[in-house]
Amino acid sequence: MFPLSRMLEAFVKVGTLTVIDADGETHVFGGSRPGPAVTMRISDASLYRKLFFNPELHAGEAYMDARMTFPGSSLRDFLTLFSLNRQTLAGQPTQRLLRRISRGLKRFQQANSLGRARENVAHHYDLGNDFYRLFLDKGLFYSCAYFRDETDTLEAAQIAKCRLIAAKLALSPGQRVLDIGSGWGGLAIYLAQVAEVDVTGVTLSTEQHALATARAAEAGVAERVRFELRDYRSIDESFDRVVSVGMFEHVGVGHYPEFFARVNRLLAPDGVMLLHSIGKMSPPGTASPWLRKYIFPGAYSPALSEVFPAVEANGLWVTDLEFLRIHYAMTLRQWTDRFEANRAAVAAMYDERFCRMWEFYLISCEMMFRTGSQEVFHMQLTKRNTAAPIVRDYIVETQARYREIERERGIS
Repeated sequence: MFPLSRMLEAFVKVGTLTVIDADGETHVFGGSRPGPAVTMRISDASLYRKLFFNPELHAGEAYMDARMTFPGSSLRDFLTLFSLNRQTLAGQPTQRLLRRISRGLKRFQQANSLGRARENVAHHYDLGNDFYRLFLDKGLFYSCAYFRDETDTLEAAQIAKCRLIAAKLALSPGQRVLDIGSGWGGLAIYLAQVAEVDVTGVTLSTEQHALATARAAEAGVAERVRFELRDYRSIDESFDRVVSVGMFEHVGVGHYPEFFARVNRLLAPDGVMLLHSIGKMSPPGTASPWLRKYIFPGAYSPALSEVFPAVEANGLWVTDLEFLRIHYAMTLRQWTDRFEANRAAVAAMYDERFCRMWEFYLISCEMMFRTGSQEVFHMQLTKRNTAAPIVRDYIVETQARYREIERERGIS
């Protein structure tokens, strides 16, 4: 167990971690502050060294392969303990060196050229629509919901997110809207239904594109909503409004100037954009090596200090900024509960290792938002400082009006 034991002694400051090693011996690592009590069994002695040098990568892999299990405890218990002690791990010399090396490779890791961007999207989003139906809401929104109340259903919270975004876009009937990274089409359809605007959605996922097109027709808005299988960088038209939800995380820091330059070109002179993205309240860093390898290749959640320079360099006004803090943790918890309720169906589609991989993904991400530094930001952008209302009252007033329209038109 050495040097892993030495690292765990320094790591666990909150709660208690009991480790049963590959030889069946028990080691207890207790913190000075109360917290979760977790038992972890390591069945492969080669993990001692791997976990010492790169715990974030190899813990996830070991759980996927069932070489790390939690008898009498759960993965959630372990990831809660890990999250509560994350800062002590980050301060260890080996981990500081690893992060320094990773930061040096950051631009290469996030090099999302046109070809690579399509490959990265396919890796995650083309797993199959039937799979995503097993744990998402009925509208298939795969981004942070907005919980007006902790008792809200996932469906209600996702519609509330659409309502909030629509209000911040300050829409008028007949306007042309571009949805960058349109997913399964739920937001585009919602905007057409409540605000009577014309929406073009673009995605790089073939699975999402096909279903979004079918859903627009089913909702009766196909004449005002269309979806294209293309990269936003290939669009040269002008739009009154631009929206992007959950796509900016896949752009990559090196491409931020390109992204906001394109936004500037796409927006009409009095246009408004709403950018919904995961970010973090901490300084610039790197993506989790496990998430980057298995879940979101090329993805990264930025610090705001990495976003603002690109916005400023491209002549855009930040006319509003709001942060949704634990809303994504609440969203991820509901996704996890639905995933677990349908776990047998997922295993039949894929296998046990896939199930364990997604459990690790969903719960670890929840912890990043619940006790870590992750958050979601809404950034409203314009080319003119008078393009959006100068008082925020309209956001509340418009949401109330849209709620009435939802009731009248049966949108839920």
